[in-house]
Amino acid sequence: MIIILLILFTPAVALFIAFIYTVAEDNYGLLFNKPFYVHFYPNVKSLSANQFYILKKQFNYYNTLPDNKKKYFEHRVATFIKKYKFIGNEGFVITDEVRILIASTSVMLTFGMRNYLYSNIDKIIVYPKEYYSTIGEVYHKGEFNPRMRAIVFSWHDFKEGFEITNDNLNLGIHEFAHVLHFHGLKSDDASAVIFSRMYNQIQKEVNHPVNREKLINSEYFRIYAYTNQFEFLAVILEYYFESPDLFEQEFPQLYSNVGKMLNNKH
Repeated sequence: MIIILLILFTPAVALFIAFIYTVAEDNYGLLFNKPFYVHFYPNVKSLSANQFYILKKQFNYYNTLPDNKKKYFEHRVATFIKKYKFIGNEGFVITDEVRILIASTSVMLTFGMRNYLYSNIDKIIVYPKEYYSTIGEVYHKGEFNPRMRAIVFSWHDFKEGFEITNDNLNLGIHEFAHVLHFHGLKSDDASAVIFSRMYNQIQKEVNHPVNREKLINSEYFRIYAYTNQFEFLAVILEYYFESPDLFEQEFPQLYSNVGKMLNNKH
């Protein structure tokens, strides 16, 4: 926005208008838990015919969107693919299917946010199956490595997360949730501010002794969710996208707050 303002006005006027806009949007976010706008793309990017076929054939979330939002989704997927470097390890070959399904998973999580590209990664590394991490000296299915500015997947386990539905186990959602978590708490754009505020509210509510006991005793979320606050967020986002109806039925307030945090309504 600031670039447009600089074209139209002097720097001083442009900065003043930008300041007023930021304050107004912050207050709007406090009232309605969403930014002024989410989708605005002067130059909409398109996918290749093969990429579009894969998206439509294999990513069900896309097919649930209205037609205008499908175009926004395609644009975001194409932009994501162009921005980040995809690297195959141990002989793994990066294909259109790999790019589309990984990019679409990230776009799905951030579709209610205006800024959907992460500043804390610059590459996606993909192994054919579980890989050995020399850092932790254990085998991994996936991880977010902030030092390497990378998100890493076992393709076998990534695909399994989408092929086996309603089990609330989705490696792609889980690991991108970690990336989103770090990005959302450190960025200062409108969507990140809303994310951070709602995340803090969720933490406050779930850490209340009575609420925490109810959550644990329900045995609804798998026990791994209670490892720490980062894993809790990653796990509840898996449940939010994999079995939203049951999540809402079991914990309606938590479900509502997650939707507000992502500005994403099922």
